[in-house]
Amino acid sequence: MFKVLEKDLLAENIYRMVVEAPLVAEKAKAGNFVIVRVSDVGERIPLTICDNDPERGTLTLIIQAVGKSTRDLVNIPVGDYVKDVLGPLGTATEIKDMGRIIAVMGGIGVAPMLPLLRAYRKKGAEIISILGARTKDLLILQDEVRSLSDEVILVTDDGSEGMKGLVTDPLRQRLESGEHFDMAIAIGPARMMQAASKVTKEFNLPTLVSLNSIMIDGTGMCGGCRVSINGETKFACVDGPDFDGHAVNFDELVVRQGYYRDEEDHVCRTLGEERV
Repeated sequence: MFKVLEKDLLAENIYRMVVEAPLVAEKAKAGNFVIVRVSDVGERIPLTICDNDPERGTLTLIIQAVGKSTRDLVNIPVGDYVKDVLGPLGTATEIKDMGRIIAVMGGIGVAPMLPLLRAYRKKGAEIISILGARTKDLLILQDEVRSLSDEVILVTDDGSEGMKGLVTDPLRQRLESGEHFDMAIAIGPARMMQAASKVTKEFNLPTLVSLNSIMIDGTGMCGGCRVSINGETKFACVDGPDFDGHAVNFDELVVRQGYYRDEEDHVCRTLGEERV
């Protein structure tokens, strides 16, 4: 059992939860994730470790409540317990020396991005961050991104905050201007990562993405998180979640992400809830 120490609402249906998990907190590195289960009969939910505090023994998780399982998770009150927190899972990101990085994040993609920014910052990298969302009310963790960046560019689809447009717009502008970067990191919805990788490929800029394919056991046993990388099958839970953005078959990833949409919609209708 893992005690919920803190919980707050960041934006509509998006929560930050701090959970007591000392063994996981001690071992977690940038790029790792956990599998969380609310109860004995609960669904296994993969969540990025947004932050870990070994001294306090805690993990910070960002949860978007989109279906029954995630709603059950965010409804756990402070002081109560999560049944299971398994981790750290996945292959930790190899943090190399980089002079300048451009980081592109959309929606809750900022959650898995923060540990990477933190790690590269410790290596002395200069970081330009592009943070986007559909509207200003969905821009989350801005202060955290600013604390780890030399420059932050805000983008919203509707123009309610920062630039109006897509995160790929300032990305292309910076690259077309001839500005030099050693690497790009793009994390967010699959189509956003695909679009960002398409832009960076034009400029031969190495690009790291974090794939959020469907996961069940999180240890490579079930094969549910299969992804195609340069035509070769990989498992996001053990070979990733980080991959070369120029090598990912994003069209296949999007199809696989929708495999259980009908079942998810059915559960929400049965409960009289709307799927986000």
